[in-house]
Amino acid sequence: AGVTYAVTVDDKPLILPSAMGLAACGTSLQGATITGVWHSSHDKLWTAPWGENKRHRNRYNEMSVAVRKSDKSMAFTLRFRAFDDGIAFRYELAQPDSLAVTDELTEFRFANEGHTMSWSIPGNFETYELQYREQPVARITDANTPFTFRTGDGIFGAVHEAALYDWPEMVLRRDSAGVLKADLAPLPDGVKAYIPGRFTTPWRTIQIADRAVGLINSSLVLNLNEPSKIEDTSWIVPQKYVGVWWGMHLGTQVWTMGPRHGATTRNAIRHIDFAAENGIQGVLFEGWNKGWENWGGNQQFDYLEPYADFDLERIAAYAREKGVQLWMHNETGGNIPEYEAVLEAAMRRYAELGVHTLKTGYAG
Repeated sequence: AGVTYAVTVDDKPLILPSAMGLAACGTSLQGATITGVWHSSHDKLWTAPWGENKRHRNRYNEMSVAVRKSDKSMAFTLRFRAFDDGIAFRYELAQPDSLAVTDELTEFRFANEGHTMSWSIPGNFETYELQYREQPVARITDANTPFTFRTGDGIFGAVHEAALYDWPEMVLRRDSAGVLKADLAPLPDGVKAYIPGRFTTPWRTIQIADRAVGLINSSLVLNLNEPSKIEDTSWIVPQKYVGVWWGMHLGTQVWTMGPRHGATTRNAIRHIDFAAENGIQGVLFEGWNKGWENWGGNQQFDYLEPYADFDLERIAAYAREKGVQLWMHNETGGNIPEYEAVLEAAMRRYAELGVHTLKTGYAG
């Protein structure tokens, strides 16, 4: 036996009783007993420094459930919040020693999953650039979140996470028992996370709405993230941008220099002109710098030297002349030590070019 949760909407089951817990250091939070329950509520308006909506209402009822294993090997608090637009829960541990987390036991047992349609991409710890699938939940074997769904009764929802700090991302996988369960991205040694004894996990979230647009307008995930620690937000300037990268994904262009190279001086000038004519503030070019021929191999990129057919000085000057901001792109291929070694020199160079915005990549 163990602790479970369930979700109902208008007295109809949405999530059937589903397991909760973590596995760590050879022990598990399953088989625990509840030692106390506390209730509270919250209602506050707050202003976002930027985003689609400026004002947000953070209104919820909260239940804190203290749980302890009978052998006293593990104690934790389950914190639940019920909002107007969904629910969320997380695990708050209070242990004397650090833990090596080997699994998260959280389940999502959908009621009537054969009649609940879903939209998702396959579960993958390396990329979100995958084709979306429209399938009944019952046919899903794995999925990245947000995992969007619509029940046979017309309830829309999305499974996701919030306040993801010092913890691996979650995907959903159907386990041997046929249940969709949380699966965490592992470290190289197979452990999911090394955490201190006192630790708070990310929130597991289920947004709920009676129309699809309600998911877009939901503030649930934003309300669960920590407030901004940046006191002066005047430097944050939202922008629209265009650039060269979709051609590579479509196969009409490539990142490396050659006949189909996307990031050329001619193509850059064309995009800058388009941005200036259409009130778009920025332009971005993937594949402008040497090293893309190493992608998938030794993952070594040059963050200072452009390809010969990309006149960086001329392009930067032309962008300034047109009142368009040039965005730099730095793909690392996951080679973080190499990138950090040249970071200061690269930032100085970009500042000389009048560049204020940088897109980093860690693909592969």
